[in-house]
Amino acid sequence: MREAILLLVDIINDIHDVIAAVFGVNMTDKQLHFWVFGILGIIMFFFVYVMFKIISKMRWSIVILSFLYTFTVIVVLVFAIEIQQAYTQRGNMEFADAVMGLWGYIVFFAVYAVIAFIIYMIVQLYKKGRDDNRGRHAR
Repeated sequence: MREAILLLVDIINDIHDVIAAVFGVNMTDKQLHFWVFGILGIIMFFFVYVMFKIISKMRWSIVILSFLYTFTVIVVLVFAIEIQQAYTQRGNMEFADAVMGLWGYIVFFAVYAVIAFIIYMIVQLYKKGRDDNRGRHAR
C-alpha cells in the first residue's frame, strides 16, 4: 500500500507541476488549489447531480443513495486508517487491508439486502393473499 500511495503522490505532484507551469505562473499554491479544486468540485457536483437525479427516479432510490453515501464515507475511513497506521507505525499499511475493509462493508450490505428482499417479498405475498381473500368475500 505504501508503494501505491507513493506512486499516487508522485503522479499528483507531476500533475501539480504541469498545472502550475501552464496556468499558475503568477499564482501561489493556495490560489492554484482554489482554482483546481473549485473547478474539479463543480464538475464532480454536476456529474453527481445528474446521476442522483437518475437514481431518484428508481424504485429503491433512498437505499441506493444511502449505500453510495455510506460507501464513500467507508472509503475515506479505510484509507485514513491505513495512512494513520503508516504514520504511527502501529500496523502494516497495505492496500489489501483497505480492499478487505471495503469488501466487509459490501458483504454485510449484501446480507442486509437479501434479508430485506426476503422480508419485502413475504409482506407482498401476505398483502396479495389478503387482497385476494377480500375479493372473494365481497361477491
